Amino acid sequence: MDFNFSEEQEAIRALADEVFTSKATIERTKEIELSAERVDRELWRELASTGLLGIALPEEFGGGGLGLSELYALLEQQGRHVAAVPIWETTLAASAVNEFGSDSLRAEILPSVADGSRFLTIGLEEFGPYTGGDPLTTAEQDADGNWTVTGEKAVVPMTHVANLALVSATASTGTALLLVDLNAEGVTLEQTQSTNWEICANVTFAGAPAQLIGAADGTTVPWLIDRVELALAAIQWGVGSGAVAQAVTYLNGRKQFGRPLATFQAVNHQLADCYIDLEAMRVTLWQAAWRISEGLDLGTSVLVAKWWATDGGQRVVHRTTHVHGGMGVDTDYPVHRHLLWGKQIAATLGGSSSDLARLGAQLASGVEVLA
Repeated sequence: MDFNFSEEQEAIRALADEVFTSKATIERTKEIELSAERVDRELWRELASTGLLGIALPEEFGGGGLGLSELYALLEQQGRHVAAVPIWETTLAASAVNEFGSDSLRAEILPSVADGSRFLTIGLEEFGPYTGGDPLTTAEQDADGNWTVTGEKAVVPMTHVANLALVSATASTGTALLLVDLNAEGVTLEQTQSTNWEICANVTFAGAPAQLIGAADGTTVPWLIDRVELALAAIQWGVGSGAVAQAVTYLNGRKQFGRPLATFQAVNHQLADCYIDLEAMRVTLWQAAWRISEGLDLGTSVLVAKWWATDGGQRVVHRTTHVHGGMGVDTDYPVHRHLLWGKQIAATLGGSSSDLARLGAQLASGVEVLA
């Protein structure tokens, strides 16, 4: 098992870093935070024009024809720069359409994702603790074969710019993924914001018309959840790495008692702990991503990566904020964004206690330990 990046992956990381460095500057990020949408459309267009948005989509639909590992390399760079664009939501919804959707739906959706003209979102969470169990939201099929969705989804991201949402629901034959028009009758949105100031919504479906994606047999929802959890882990790895990089720059430049703060032993210990957490996050992420790319049994690998991103990721952003002293909580200084992103990611699809509970359930059911 080789966790070194391939030449293609290194090229993607370098290109993504170049795009984010030039477009997602601190000044630009402040400007976007004060905007009505809080989405950087200029950056989104640049990601599309460079081919990064469609990196994991088939070439026949304008994509790059690569895989999820390349997408996660892109998401890691987004996390480093805490850039306000809905990459994982749009690209993973499109990936599910590509994997399970009809030819006509793929032809309708995928090119517009690759060229940046369409936003998509994903609704997996509901109100109450996340357990990974079957959704309370339900899906029903009538005698004519038409599907409807009834229930609630919590904190669905980017509903103000995405008109289609891929949601999980429970049908009579098993869990299912359904594509819902957020402007359709029977859909109500209550707009709110997340910890990192991203606009999201609590969405209520009252017999809303929907399109089934794949089969309602319990296979499609776990497929998507695995990939979303690893996407969050990739972003969190980037968030933590970016926070440490900022801390190193600050500590080398700030002096106390006539010498740089970076030379103090207690500070070194804090950053050493960050390094250990980031390495654990990196290894578990890429092991799980490798198993997906090879079509292997995932076992516990995804949840282990998710737990490290949730638990270790929070430790990293807290430590890096702490070593900045008062500057760490000054919203004019950029490192606070890493703290907010780290907290938000750690709370998405359950926190560390939820991750451990689900891991325990997997082990109790005889799932092989793979990480």
